[in-house]
Amino acid sequence: MDKKDNSGVLFKNDKIENERSPNYKGNITVDGKDYWLSAWIKEGKSGKFMGLAVSPKEEYKPKTSERSKATGFDDAEDLPF
Repeated sequence: MDKKDNSGVLFKNDKIENERSPNYKGNITVDGKDYWLSAWIKEGKSGKFMGLAVSPKEEYKPKTSERSKATGFDDAEDLPF
């Protein structure tokens, strides 16, 4: 599938982890650069709407594991032995 500039896609997020997780996730290409796209369904005075967030794909950092959070160490180089 060819990427079309200044367009993107959103898919329903079936793996919602908590109340801050987006309802929809996808990607968008703008001026030849790829971005992650997230959307949340919100309720306002005029009814339902979608709030959006965009972040560059190259800035994606995987979550640290629960174990590394508990120990304070992110990788093997930080181990005290």
